[in-house]
Formats: sequence, C-alpha cells, structure tokens
Amino acid sequence: MNLKSSAKTDVNMTELVVEIDAESFEKAVEAAYQRQKKNISMPGFRKGKVPRKMCERTYGENVFYEDAVNALLNVELPALIVDAELEIVDTPKVEVTSISKEEGVSLKVICVTKPEINLVDYKGIEAPKVVKEITDEEVDQQIEAMRQRNARVVSVDDRAAEMGDEVNFNFEGFFGDEAFEGGKGENYQLKLGSGQFIPGFEEQVAGHNIGEDFDVTVTFPEDYQMEDYAGKEAVFKCSINSISREELPELDDEFVKDTSEFDTVDELKADVRKKLEENAENAADNAFENAVIMKLIEKVEDPIPHCMFEHRADALMNQFANQLKAQGVSLDLYLQYTGMDQDSLKATYLDRAENEVKLRLALEKIAALENLEVSDEDLEAEVVRLAEENGLTPEDVKKRIYVEELCGDMLATKAMDLVKEAAVPTDAPEEAEEAPAEEAVSAE
Repeated sequence: MNLKSSAKTDVNMTELVVEIDAESFEKAVEAAYQRQKKNISMPGFRKGKVPRKMCERTYGENVFYEDAVNALLNVELPALIVDAELEIVDTPKVEVTSISKEEGVSLKVICVTKPEINLVDYKGIEAPKVVKEITDEEVDQQIEAMRQRNARVVSVDDRAAEMGDEVNFNFEGFFGDEAFEGGKGENYQLKLGSGQFIPGFEEQVAGHNIGEDFDVTVTFPEDYQMEDYAGKEAVFKCSINSISREELPELDDEFVKDTSEFDTVDELKADVRKKLEENAENAADNAFENAVIMKLIEKVEDPIPHCMFEHRADALMNQFANQLKAQGVSLDLYLQYTGMDQDSLKATYLDRAENEVKLRLALEKIAALENLEVSDEDLEAEVVRLAEENGLTPEDVKKRIYVEELCGDMLATKAMDLVKEAAVPTDAPEEAEEAPAEEAVSAE
C-alpha cells in the first residue's frame, strides 16, 4: 500500500490518495479466500474444499475483493496516516476509485484531522473572586445544629401535645360513616409540624392529651394523587398513645467540653467561625477557577470537528453507564425509568462535551507554546500517586495505563496550573457559567 498524495481539502479535512499494487492485492485476495473457504459449500465439493476459481466463477471475480481491501487497510493504513503526518480524530472514510487484478486498487481516504488552535491572552485572565462574609447568625446556626444533634428525647405526660412534639397515635379515616382504604394507622409516629399529613391535620392533633379520643376534620387537596379522594372532606378518629419532645442541652462550657475538643463556648464559636471562613475561601477559589476556565474556553474560536464533541459525549455516557452498573442498575433500565432513549441522553451531554473538548485543546496548545514537559521524575511520582489512590502497586498501574495518555493529562494539568496562577481576581461579581467537570483536564 503506497501513499501517492496528501491534500488538505477543507478546514480539518485531508484527502489521501492510496494505491495497492497488483501483486500485493493478489496476495490479499488469496488470504481472504483462505480465511473464508472453510465456510464455503457448493454442490460437488466438500465444505471448505471449493477452489478459489470456482468461487470466483460462481459468485463473481470480486467476491473476495472487499475482505482483501479491508484487511490491507486495517494493517497498513495507520502507518500511512503517520507517514502523512496527520493526527486524525475520527475513523477515516474510504472510497475505492478503481479496482482490478491487473491494475491493483486506487483509494481515496478522507481524514478528519485534529484542529490547530490559535490562542492568545491566556495569561492574566480576569475573573471575579468574592469571599462571602461570615455572620454571627451563621455561626449560631452551626452551634444550634450541634445542640440538635445532641438533643435527648423526653416523655411528656403532664400537658397536651404541642407543635414540635412527636406523638405516637392511632387513627382511622372516614368519608361519612364509611372507613376508607389507607386511612388507618396504629402506633404511628408523627412529629407535629413536619408536614407528613394532609394540611391542617397536624395542627388539630396539637392540643390533645394522652388517652383522649378526638376527631380531626380535613379536606383532601384537589390535586391529591388518589383521584377518588381529591377534594373530599374526611374525618379521622384519633387517640394519642404517647407524647415526647426533644430537649436541647444548655449551651455552656460543660456542653462544649462534652461534645468537642474545646473548653469554652467562646473557643467553640471561634473554631466554627474559622471553619466557615475557610469553607467560604474555598468556595470563592472554586468559583474563581471555574470562571477562569470558562473564559479560557471562550477564547477557543477556531472550527472544531463536531465528531470530537460526539466522541466525548459518548465517553461521558459510558462513564455514566459504568456508574449505574456499580450501583446495580443497567443503562437500559435507567432509560426506561426516565422515558429517554440513548440519543436524548447523549444530547444532554453535548454542551459539557463541547466545553471539555475546547478546554483540552486550549490546554494542549498552551503546553506547546510554553514548552511544558513531563519529566521522568514527574511521571514516576504520578504513577506512585495513582497506585496509592487505588490500592495498587506502581507496577500494576504501569500495566494498566497508556503512558502517552497519562503524560498528555499531566501536561494539560501543568498548563491549567499556569493559567490559574497567572489569572487576576477581581471584586466585581458576575454571572458564572458552570465549568466542565474536573476530568475535562484529562479529557480523552
């Protein structure tokens, strides 16, 4: 197989003219016959013993041509693409322009090539960074949550139920004099004010005592899920078996000593404030980084083959399918539940896929412009990190990865670090778009 010419026919498109000489083609046809003959049967011959000439006479001279050409392409085309110095992003389309035993084969190979990105002003990207100020109220809310977590439940028998109490009660619902299905419960636990029951029900339970029989009258909402009940008035005959309430511990130094590493309320509040401020700083950093990433993506304006977005969306779908599988759910079952098909699910990933592809192309361009490199020490350190993270040995990791892909991911990470370090935070807040997932830096 020989490369006769290579010509750029459009943006990100190159056409190769390839020829297979008659001798090579004849060998490929004979090899195709040898592969297929065990399955060929014909009257007068045992299966697998039909001569090639008889097959060609019966089924046509070209009966083995397609198999022969495909076999040659599978073996030799990748090397020809390398010789043509092309980096392709999709399966090449092949067109046979002429074919014969005497002249061999002429082919056109249409290649979609990786785009060349023009990128400027990737250093000094401005993006908002606003750190949320922590208020005393937010500190108090965290402390209150601690008290809630350490609350104890105490029985109440000296008063009627109040909103916020938990009651254990029996009930049975009636439409007129007739009890209805699903309206009965015994020893049912209900926190008054939780909104578990029909609007107005829990408020009418409040005010009643243990052992007291009482009626609760409510009307089912017009949009109630059981249409036969919607809009109907019902009477529930109820009796309370027990009442309990949560008792919060006093916020004092003893509480702090019992529930934390601190000795005083002031020390606890200072620590809570410090952690909230650290969280606010981290959130601001993440928002700033996401804004920088989106602005970098916006700088990629060169035409990009749509197939790159399609392939990335397919990869994201496969990741999602594997996540479902790990949870014991198949993708087909998920699609049934959601009423989607694979095309509509894929469409939901296309915007993210486009952002991830553009980001990866931008980072690769930056790595080239900045002459970034991955040293042997860098690579070995990353292999060790991956091994520790996944409970493997470095040797196991090396067997499972493609070193070139890992180096590419590491270069993209170095480029992203460079962009972030050179970015300029501003005070002015602005609408921030959702940035691609972190794995976009190592997108395939």
